[in-house]
Amino acid sequence: MDDLFLNFDNIPLATASIAQVHRATLRDGQDVVVKVQHEGIKEIILEDLKNAKSIVDWIAWAEPQYNFSHIIDEWCKEAPKGLDFNIEAENTREVSRNLGCKSNSDDNDINRVDVLIPEIIMSTEKVLILEYMDGVRLNDSMSLQEMGVDKQKLVEEITRAYAHQIYVDGFFNGDPHPGNFLVSKASPHRPILLDFGLTKRLPSSFKQALAKMFLASAEGDHVALLSSLEEMGLKLRLDVPEHLMKITNVFFRTSAPANEATKTLKDLARKRDNRMKFLQEKMKLNAKQVKRFNPVDAFPGDIVIFSRVINLLRESVLQCNVNKGPATNPNWMHTTPILSNVENKLRKLLIELGNADKVLGIQVCAYRDGEVIIDTAAGILGRYDPRPVQPDSLFPVFSASKGITAGMIHWLVDKGKLDLVDKVENIWPEFGSGKDKIKVHHVLNHTSGLQNAMSSVTHENPLLLTDWDECLNCITKTVPETEPGAQQFYHYVAVLLSLINNLIIFMMQHASSKKFQEILEKAFIQPLNINGELYIGIPPGILVGVESRLATLTSDMEDIKRLSEITQRPDIPANFQSQIQDASEIASAIPALFNTLFARRAIIPAANAHSSARALARYYAALVDQGAIPPPHASPAQPKLGSHPHIPKFTTLKSTKKRKGALKKDSRAKYTKVPTDDASSSSSSSSVARGEHGNDQTTAKLFTNRRIHDAFVGAGEYEKLTLPGGQFGLGFKRSYSEDGKLIGFGHSGIGGSTGYCDIDNRFSISITLNKLNMGGVTAKIMQLVCSELNIPLPADFYRFSERLGDDYSNIVPLIS
Repeated sequence: MDDLFLNFDNIPLATASIAQVHRATLRDGQDVVVKVQHEGIKEIILEDLKNAKSIVDWIAWAEPQYNFSHIIDEWCKEAPKGLDFNIEAENTREVSRNLGCKSNSDDNDINRVDVLIPEIIMSTEKVLILEYMDGVRLNDSMSLQEMGVDKQKLVEEITRAYAHQIYVDGFFNGDPHPGNFLVSKASPHRPILLDFGLTKRLPSSFKQALAKMFLASAEGDHVALLSSLEEMGLKLRLDVPEHLMKITNVFFRTSAPANEATKTLKDLARKRDNRMKFLQEKMKLNAKQVKRFNPVDAFPGDIVIFSRVINLLRESVLQCNVNKGPATNPNWMHTTPILSNVENKLRKLLIELGNADKVLGIQVCAYRDGEVIIDTAAGILGRYDPRPVQPDSLFPVFSASKGITAGMIHWLVDKGKLDLVDKVENIWPEFGSGKDKIKVHHVLNHTSGLQNAMSSVTHENPLLLTDWDECLNCITKTVPETEPGAQQFYHYVAVLLSLINNLIIFMMQHASSKKFQEILEKAFIQPLNINGELYIGIPPGILVGVESRLATLTSDMEDIKRLSEITQRPDIPANFQSQIQDASEIASAIPALFNTLFARRAIIPAANAHSSARALARYYAALVDQGAIPPPHASPAQPKLGSHPHIPKFTTLKSTKKRKGALKKDSRAKYTKVPTDDASSSSSSSSVARGEHGNDQTTAKLFTNRRIHDAFVGAGEYEKLTLPGGQFGLGFKRSYSEDGKLIGFGHSGIGGSTGYCDIDNRFSISITLNKLNMGGVTAKIMQLVCSELNIPLPADFYRFSERLGDDYSNIVPLIS
């Protein structure tokens, strides 16, 4: 003792289960503390763990619902490490380096957290000497108040320190009870972190899964939650994501004062009872079975100590910072061979946009003359999901899905199952009174007068968008605001509230006696060989198989906040201005809703396609060639397009009872005759569909109608079925060159995802992205590609790209 210390206080400062701590002074005059392990404590703890393991195993055998073996196994593995103070010394040094404490701060200033950790002076297996830091205990409220400590800042710094350890370093202190913290007496009263005997090291994949679990719970993203649990090895016996979300949220609830603890525990117990009743009903369990039911099939040991840390630190929201831009992420651009000079230039543009934080994750695919000339993927799947975007990643493309749904209507017309001049009420008897003049073509060209069919309801509860029956019910009750065929205001920001295209589902299913998704499969997915890369409503039975490929939406808040300026425009009706007053609220609500499991599963043909860019581009490549199926997708990107074969099990939608007097199949109205180029055939859109020029078997063409382009854009004989000079043809948005020539058609979705084709130049392109903005990113891409290919840029994109400065007051958002 005399060789090491000038003095040594035999009365300990503190004592705990493993060791006690004494104040001392080294021979060089430095003040230190000496941590000394209790005699024989190692044998006692190992024996205790062995006994506890035996008891837990016996309980698990007797009462399976109380199987805590995964917890005791983890403690048996980790606790003995705390008995070797050499390990604790190295743990302390590593955490100090990671957090940039003290002498390490100059080398690690970026990651520095404003906390203190004592320096290690010397260590053996049973004795540890540390730098002495003068502080008061974290739970000594009176002393903290006298010192004028900012308690909020104190909590924030402790939380930041642990968030950094867990989500950035993957190496954290597993024992953050109040006794292991001090608050420095010297201003600015930093937290002092003590005792690193119990630590946990997480693999990178598990660390990312934990971050994903946390943020999925915070954002209500059921799909990401299920994925994160699967990634960390938690296997469940049931699919009740909404209840799993509630359970997981308990992890991250805010702390309750001591005087409210009893009430809080009672509330948690009550909620647990309600969940178990739900499970009992869903799984048809009797009382004995539900008592023994354990929803967890496999539990990852790594989460045990993490769970303890979260429960001890439940004071603040943690956040994970992911290096997501190309400047800091070398894998930001998916490395597939460059197919053309224009693709090479496009990738350089995407890197610029990524470094400017305008792009999070993106795909671009283009066809020219039936061949793939661009097939690029870049960025990450989500703000908190750093996995790279792949060519087969699936992006929510919102109302870009209207182009697909419209194509399905034309396919049914081509097959003789439907006619563009049919009255909707003849197909759907429950359509409702006052709508007897509305025909199929009115729905396609957005002149039905029902543009506000869902606005009031969804304003109160956006989740109703995902409720099939409620959507149809709202449409049946809605009275048209204008006569069919008249000009109506088309929603810009509130496009998602206009679910008139739900009519299309009903018309399709009643006209063909098949489910919407089955029609999509037969009409486009199978002939185009785009299996697993295009859905409108992901069937529940295959969700697990595609979830790992789903991009998560976020918003470019800086860009979308400028939507509020649109409310000042004179052409915006007053009833819409109130809906878009708070643009930031809209921008945050849309990702929160459409990232959920409910929305991803919902069949919303106007707003809920999940697609890769290459699947959407191939679809438009077929449309631009009048339905001719392009050669196989020739890009060398892996996995190949169509390599996700599946046999989806579609859910059965509730059928609506037919009213008395409904038209039978053989009594539908005559079709409008539309001549074709073949003078020898008295053909029409309907006669072709009836089999005079084809049949229901899959051929090399999706359509047999030679005037199908006219049908899409509402030209020629089809012009009388559209609004003269209107934006829309029959289901597709018309695209004009700057000089006013009709050059193509397509659809864009809110935030910028787009499918488009140029008829004369046999060109098609699709852009999918997960960072929603006003459309500037899409406009820049279109401007570059069209310029390089020497084809006309659609006027919508031209006008937008010309106004990408600070003045957004005259900008129409890129929404179709």
